[in-house]
Amino acid sequence: MNFRVNEIFYSLQGEGYHTGTPAVFVRFAGCNLQCPFCDTDFTNFTTMSEQDIILNIKQYPAKMVVLTGGEPTLQITANLCRLIQQQGYYITIETNGTRSTIPNNHNDNTPVQLNEAVNWITCSPKAHSTTRLNKADELKIVLTDDTLPMLDEYRDNIKATHHFLQPCSNSNTGQVINYIKQHPTWRLSLQTHKLIGIQ
Repeated sequence: MNFRVNEIFYSLQGEGYHTGTPAVFVRFAGCNLQCPFCDTDFTNFTTMSEQDIILNIKQYPAKMVVLTGGEPTLQITANLCRLIQQQGYYITIETNGTRSTIPNNHNDNTPVQLNEAVNWITCSPKAHSTTRLNKADELKIVLTDDTLPMLDEYRDNIKATHHFLQPCSNSNTGQVINYIKQHPTWRLSLQTHKLIGIQ
């Protein structure tokens, strides 16, 4: 079975804990949420096999792979992650947290805990959605009027080592900075790739 991949590209991680780290991004098409600030085009995709994905990843020198979307847990399997890791790659995933497991394989729906399949989880929950993931390496919240009153709930329900707040746009950067100064267990995440003009 194949995967619907929006794009595979090489850049620097622009957000969160790994900001500035060279990485190969595998962006999967499709999402189970429709966030108004989302910058992802879900309509265009290429159908790719596991080997197609790995061959594309191997074109680039970085050893970090970012599985993103959309919502990558709708498509990825533990087997795909194993095959990528067997090539010496460190896998990070960016997820909205609505799913805590992925199937072992397309032919084997045995659930595998997400944290057993990848090396690093960045959970970015969205307002008005049910978060099933309760443990991540990094919690990254895009601050909006909807997520602001839920920050304590996110922190309590999703155990994470690192906590980041990210402005939704330039217009609320000051709000994010002020909140972090009042709640210093949070850190600032910016979309630095947009600031410096890279993908």
